[in-house]
Amino acid sequence: MKLFQQLLVAPAALGLMAPMAANAADLDIKGVSDYSASSEQVTSISQFQDVYPTDWAYQALSNLIERYGCVAGYPSGSYLGNRAMTRFEAAALLNACLDRITEVTDELRRLLQEFEQELAILKGRVDGLEARVGELEATQFSTTTKLVGQTSFVVGANSFGGDAEQLNGEDRADAAARASGATVFNYDMRLELNTSFTGKDLLKTRLRAGNFADSPYGGGGYVGLDAMEVAFGEEGKEDQVTVDRLWYQFPLGDSFTVTAGAMVRQDNMLAVWPSNYPSETILDVFTYAGAPGAYSLTKGGGGGIWWEQNNWSISASYVSGNADDGNPNTGGIGTDGAASNATAQIAYADEQWGVAAVYSYTSGDNGAGIYAGNGTPLAVFASKTGTSNSVGVSAWWSPEDTGWMPSISAGWGYNGISPDDHDIYLEGVLLGQANDIMDNATSQSWYVGLQWEDAFVEGNVLGMAGGQPTFLTAIEWDDDFYDSEFVADGNYAFELWYKFQVTDNISVTPAVYYLSRPYGDITDGNGPAFGGGRSDDTFSNFGGLVRTTFKF
Repeated sequence: MKLFQQLLVAPAALGLMAPMAANAADLDIKGVSDYSASSEQVTSISQFQDVYPTDWAYQALSNLIERYGCVAGYPSGSYLGNRAMTRFEAAALLNACLDRITEVTDELRRLLQEFEQELAILKGRVDGLEARVGELEATQFSTTTKLVGQTSFVVGANSFGGDAEQLNGEDRADAAARASGATVFNYDMRLELNTSFTGKDLLKTRLRAGNFADSPYGGGGYVGLDAMEVAFGEEGKEDQVTVDRLWYQFPLGDSFTVTAGAMVRQDNMLAVWPSNYPSETILDVFTYAGAPGAYSLTKGGGGGIWWEQNNWSISASYVSGNADDGNPNTGGIGTDGAASNATAQIAYADEQWGVAAVYSYTSGDNGAGIYAGNGTPLAVFASKTGTSNSVGVSAWWSPEDTGWMPSISAGWGYNGISPDDHDIYLEGVLLGQANDIMDNATSQSWYVGLQWEDAFVEGNVLGMAGGQPTFLTAIEWDDDFYDSEFVADGNYAFELWYKFQVTDNISVTPAVYYLSRPYGDITDGNGPAFGGGRSDDTFSNFGGLVRTTFKF
């Protein structure tokens, strides 16, 4: 007898064999006769008129009927589940079930013999897979870490036009072409190690290298707004692998998440990034949800926490761009010299749309805040004179199905700048202390991004964006420095791109972009803010590039 048959028989056999005192009065011969007379097995528990789903043994009885068909009732259509069972009735029930099990066993034996060859092949394959899995486990990089990589190639060039002149009288377009007019070929490489110890936490380590330091796309070229988000590689450190991210994130209870690290960026500590645009980044200025001042993406040592429930979230964080510096005058955390950024965000994010508001305090005088890649030269200059209080509002929406309707992302940012008493330099010349030069300043920014998924071909993406990089809207100079509050810093940026998804891991994205007035107020040498007066002189930048991305 098979083991599982023995297990089935044992309890009943013990009951049948147990010593027990029984007399004729205890034995219901008529009940046994009635039970035996009902030889027709029931096929559904619903055939019993006195068995209900609320009965405690309902599921067990249902299994015996539907799986084995070895339960019979009384001729009246009743099961009489509360009636005491005699030893004869137990023997009859047990015999019926064993008969059914024997039938099933014979059928299984026949099937095993019929498919013996196929089963042998499958067994061999399973043994082979087990061997390969064992080999992979023995040679895998880590049981807790996953490696994700991305490499980007960028080939592109810029052209410049307009009749504006520099301070030295040289044509600005000619100077720009001489400094940044060549065709360039740059790369960016990222290796991410994502480690989880509990399945809910994340230790993020990113290694990165690139050669954009001297490229017009690195943010340090003649036109800073040509900068790309993918650009990486500091001056003197090109082609060197450095640690670009190092932070740890873990849940705290059911609704809170904590993030902290020695190399963490502001957006790593936000529950929501308030934009769907872009899926493939081109100009860096369009990657700040319309508010580069509030979402400055300051990176360094810091930590944050967010709460998230029912699509709502609240995030709070602090990061210092020079937290590794032990001199409180030039670095640290929360010191006078810290490149501090403190951020608070409230957001609502549904499956297809969302909206977010953010407040940010930034120590621009110590290096945090906007840079040449997301603001005009005058806006960047003003932001470095002191601290900024910035706000931003961003929203996004995406259609339920892909088609002619694009996803839409938009955002606006405002920055109030308060100068302090540190020294200000302009082109290497000391102008004086910041609060002796200007009393206050304000700047703004905005953008709208459109993105069509599965454009023309499934998997491909079409995108375009337009807006104004951070530009100075008002500045109040100190009367002893300059007696004017007029500023004409407005400018516009546009980009258009199409991503060809060649394979699951390779994409090619040609793009064009246009900057209407990247130098803003100082387009023609000394602009109105510096006493140059209103000028109709122009300077613009048109560019094109091809970005190829490999993901692995």
